[in-house]
Amino acid sequence: MKIIMVHLAHVDTNCYVVTDEKTNEAVVIDPGEYTQKLVDTISQNELKVKYILLTHGHYDHILGVSYLKESTGAQVMIHQHDANCLIDEKESLMYRISPGLQVPCAPDKVFNDGDVINFGGISLEVLYTPGHTKGSVCFVCEEERCIFTGDTMFYRTYGRTDLPGGSDEEMLMSLYRLYALRGDYTLYPGHGIMTTLEKERKNNRYMRKMR
Repeated sequence: MKIIMVHLAHVDTNCYVVTDEKTNEAVVIDPGEYTQKLVDTISQNELKVKYILLTHGHYDHILGVSYLKESTGAQVMIHQHDANCLIDEKESLMYRISPGLQVPCAPDKVFNDGDVINFGGISLEVLYTPGHTKGSVCFVCEEERCIFTGDTMFYRTYGRTDLPGGSDEEMLMSLYRLYALRGDYTLYPGHGIMTTLEKERKNNRYMRKMR
């Protein structure tokens, strides 16, 4: 499995292009913008993008979805509780920043906790982790021992809970779901630097309380 992080500077979001190198089938996680760098990453590696996967529905993770779908033919997938974010800028919070900029794009599929997404020889399991939004999820790859955490967990902290749909109680429950996973994983967050689950268990002040 090959993971390319494309930093989308305008929205300060980490977008991930995840590829099965044997088949060149790929998924794009959280295209918050449709940039030339993202286009070049896909074209230069001759990738066949099968799915566009969204960890949640805030504008800084979805603004590139409609353009990427049009250019690749990929299917768009999001948790059912955040699905309206793709068609309603009030739900995605885009109306607060630049009304009218978001291009609506209905999801092709909605997923739920425990669903498995397959592309090439790679499987990603959906881990439902509400708290930042009602439909926040992480994507877990057991074979590669890595997790794409979106805005659920960052380096030594977690995502905001003060926006519509956020919940401190749900966030702490979601963090415990991650804490309770067996062994270590590399964590690829929606913003900021990579970390590991074991480092967060030891250094994240919210996780330390779960010991």
